[in-house]
Amino acid sequence: MTCSLYTKLGYAGNTEPQFIIPSCIAIKESAKVGDQAQRRMMKGVDDLDFYIGDEAIDKPTYSTKWPIRHGIVEDWDLMERFMEQIIFKYLRAEPEDHYFLLTEPPLNTPENREYTAEIMFESFNVPGLYIAVQAVLALAASWTSRQVGERTLTGTVIDSGDGVTHVIPVAEGYVIGSCIKHIPIAGRDITYFTQQLLREREIGIPPEQSLETAKAVKERFSYVCPDLVKEFQKYDTDGSKWIKQYTGINAISKKEFTIDVGYERFLGPEIFFHPEFANPDFTQPISEVVDEVIQNCPIDVRRPLYKNVVLSGGSTMFRDFGRRLQRDLKRTVDARLKMSEELSGGKGHQQSQVVCRCCHHLVYLLHGLISGGRTVETTPVCY
Repeated sequence: MTCSLYTKLGYAGNTEPQFIIPSCIAIKESAKVGDQAQRRMMKGVDDLDFYIGDEAIDKPTYSTKWPIRHGIVEDWDLMERFMEQIIFKYLRAEPEDHYFLLTEPPLNTPENREYTAEIMFESFNVPGLYIAVQAVLALAASWTSRQVGERTLTGTVIDSGDGVTHVIPVAEGYVIGSCIKHIPIAGRDITYFTQQLLREREIGIPPEQSLETAKAVKERFSYVCPDLVKEFQKYDTDGSKWIKQYTGINAISKKEFTIDVGYERFLGPEIFFHPEFANPDFTQPISEVVDEVIQNCPIDVRRPLYKNVVLSGGSTMFRDFGRRLQRDLKRTVDARLKMSEELSGGKGHQQSQVVCRCCHHLVYLLHGLISGGRTVETTPVCY
């Protein structure tokens, strides 16, 4: 079971989760704040009157809450009710009969881990619980060899979702917490940046649907280009070949509207490599962040960290993202090695070895943590 913007849940042994639902809950607020007597009277009813996931979004008369922000639980009461519906309504399981595997973000606090265990053991009486770090599961999901001896839980994981991006070094299954870096660029920022680009063109998108349209454009048409200047030249030279069309329906008039999607296709994901486009306070490209993270790690694990860079999360699914990252990271490492060679008088020349392993199958990109969890469950670490 993994939770972030969406919650993915299923049974061990399956190749993909049975359910993917928004991590939100809709509750009924029947009384005003000052009406304490009525609130006490209705409390028992309100505790049972709630919806989760897509049902919660479709309830306009209810108050929609998101108990998880940036991967961290903020409201434990709502989270317990959310998990109750997940177990009994969606999985239709008796928690007393099943072991549970949950995921946690990097640098999760011991208090949060303790609260999670308290809910699972005391409220649901589960016989066993394993809380895994998402980065370790992503490494396990990237295993491509059937030979156990060739498998490794050492690598650098770039985990980028909707709200946050982390670069996480893992050595032999253990996260090097002091070297984790946070990047304030993620899928939501790409959506907002695409929305801004579309607004500047004034192409007739209904104002109330601009964010929804930007998200659809990002998911359908966006990709990572190898060279920004050459990409602009391609669109200027033969725009009809590269410009796509998006058709939506006005929520008010119910009429169709069509827009041309041009530069937005590659400028959106480009903020990973030129973050100053969207955030003037942060100007470090993702390739330099990865290099800095690995350089901060102990020297004996740096080489395997460079040789196994794993991409995880929905915001790494853009076409050619892994190829561009590997090229930029290799250039950064080569430039440092060249400078070191010059300072040492031409001695100790080394060739950089950077391997960016991007899961090419859509099911693994979407459900990498589920796949990794399924793999880790078969190893002795869970027993």
